Amino acid sequence: MKRIEYFYAAYSGYAYIGSALFQEIAAKAGAVVVHRPFFLRDLVAARGNAERVRETTYTSYWFGREIGRWAEYRGAPTIKRRPTYHHESYDMANRMLIACGETGAATDRLAHGFLEAHWAEDADLSNRETLFAIAASVGLDGPALFEAAGAEQIDAQHRANTEEAIARGFFGSPTYVVDGDPFYGQDRLELVARALEKPFANDWTLPVGQFRRKQAAVDIA
Repeated sequence: MKRIEYFYAAYSGYAYIGSALFQEIAAKAGAVVVHRPFFLRDLVAARGNAERVRETTYTSYWFGREIGRWAEYRGAPTIKRRPTYHHESYDMANRMLIACGETGAATDRLAHGFLEAHWAEDADLSNRETLFAIAASVGLDGPALFEAAGAEQIDAQHRANTEEAIARGFFGSPTYVVDGDPFYGQDRLELVARALEKPFANDWTLPVGQFRRKQAAVDIA
């Protein structure tokens, strides 16, 4: 069976914009989605983009005009601004997804539920009761998942997903991987669909060493 590795953060705006279409593409291809929630801010820092993403002109364009156009194009309702609690911690939302399972319909539903609630309803993904309510809305036991998400092995997997995203040279959320070929951004979803039908020719090699050196510098800082 075909597999799509899905690297994303539970609060990611562009993961939300592409979420419904992504799940449709996977279902049509008979592909299993392998969920890899990761800590996006660590990846951004590792790529040396932490300052840029805080710059007003950048954020105004990417989270104003650009996300608004894509939301309209994909038919994804949004609150038409960056969510109020976008800078709060979303660790537990990511970890609840990991606790829910690497694959399966339940995790598919929960992932979309978190993303949609944050961007269409201005939900605070750092609030425990909000997480419970979102889980319940997709037929899951929020308190049980929250408790499971507190386990050390779940935290370890969250960190491992983040380290893997950095080591593999990814740039952000969402990143979809088909047969080892990464597609960064929901605007590549049509290419993902094509890759599931027929892989693209590929003689590209990622300069992983460069990324490892940059990550080492970030760790030291």
